[in-house]
Amino acid sequence: MKNVNARPEVRARRGEFGAFLKSRRARITPEQVGLPTGGRRRTPGLRREEIAQLAGVGVTWYTWLEQGRDIKASEQVLTAISRTLRLDLHEHAHLLTLAGVTEPSSATECNAVTPSMKAMMTKLDPYPVIVSNARYDVLAYNRGYCWLMGDLDAVPSRERNLLVQNLLNPQWRARIVGWEEHIPRIVAGFRAAWAEHLGEPAWKNLVTRLTAESPLFEQLWKRCDVTREPVTDRRFEHPAAGPLTFHVTHLNAGVHSEITMSTFTPADEDTASKLPTAACRR
Repeated sequence: MKNVNARPEVRARRGEFGAFLKSRRARITPEQVGLPTGGRRRTPGLRREEIAQLAGVGVTWYTWLEQGRDIKASEQVLTAISRTLRLDLHEHAHLLTLAGVTEPSSATECNAVTPSMKAMMTKLDPYPVIVSNARYDVLAYNRGYCWLMGDLDAVPSRERNLLVQNLLNPQWRARIVGWEEHIPRIVAGFRAAWAEHLGEPAWKNLVTRLTAESPLFEQLWKRCDVTREPVTDRRFEHPAAGPLTFHVTHLNAGVHSEITMSTFTPADEDTASKLPTAACRR
């Protein structure tokens, strides 16, 4: 039975857990796990009973997991299911977080950019630098980043979010080379961070808005893909400077901090020569 008295964030986490299991099960074919392919299948991927058999768990029990029932699973059992579903390292960690086996970060810092970070951003200019949190809110940026992506000073603070800009701002999108490959990755990164913030209004409101305003986000969100692997190489098409290539270095503000400073270093001499001495209004 479902526990209707559970807190909303607990119910949301169980629902997310079940949706993630279903999405991973749907992508595994019988051939991949050595099962016969004969017979008609109503849905893509493996059946629940096949996953249960391969993972060594009961069919009813596994079904309850996908339904978000109030049951506990040990890390050993979840690892067996993870192995059966062929989850990668990021997906496996995501599964454990949703199951409550690993504790979400409890020492998350506030969205404050320290004076030392601001000093570093100024010193690194004209190299583009941005500071963001796990929700991809843009907390700070220097003149170089403003030149690279457009005058963020002119963007309302509530709109300074990398998902919002990537999905809803055509001018932003036009500057990113390989945007079609970049956006699934950024959504997957957001999905991985979402597991530690289920039930938080700001996160739910962002998902609701993007689902309503971006069909692509809705499509990618339903895939339940996750990653915690940062992007380290980026290419851009600047409206005045032309093609630009950067190596990106990500620095966390602390061991448990969700605040990250990303520095864009020119990957070649051509890019370095195009960086301006003065970028945009601050």
